[in-house]
Amino acid sequence: QVQLVESGGGLVQPGGSLRLSCAASGRTFSTYTMGWFRQAPGKEREFVAAINWSGGSTRYADSVKGRFTISRDNAKNTVWLHMNSLKPEDTAVYYCAASLQYTLVAGTGGYGYWGQGTQVTVSS
Repeated sequence: QVQLVESGGGLVQPGGSLRLSCAASGRTFSTYTMGWFRQAPGKEREFVAAINWSGGSTRYADSVKGRFTISRDNAKNTVWLHMNSLKPEDTAVYYCAASLQYTLVAGTGGYGYWGQGTQVTVSS
């Protein structure tokens, strides 16, 4: 198994930036596709971004494309989500997830391991 711990959440003003980190341990990190999801109160968990094992391929939800960037460093067992131009609708609990699939899946069912989440609040 792999354990995932998110960090970096907090309160940020609209238009601001925030970087989330996900530290992985327990298994070979480089074998996993990594993803970020978010869930707002009363809403379903929503796909945000994914990155393949090598970092050479990424996928983004339309709602964050051009604003968010996912990256990874396998030597550090870490994946990041750089969030720019944040909007109030980005407010949610953000979850890091790991998948043994080699494709950049967007569904929650494709990810077998999840962190506990970190709260991101975008408000003035």
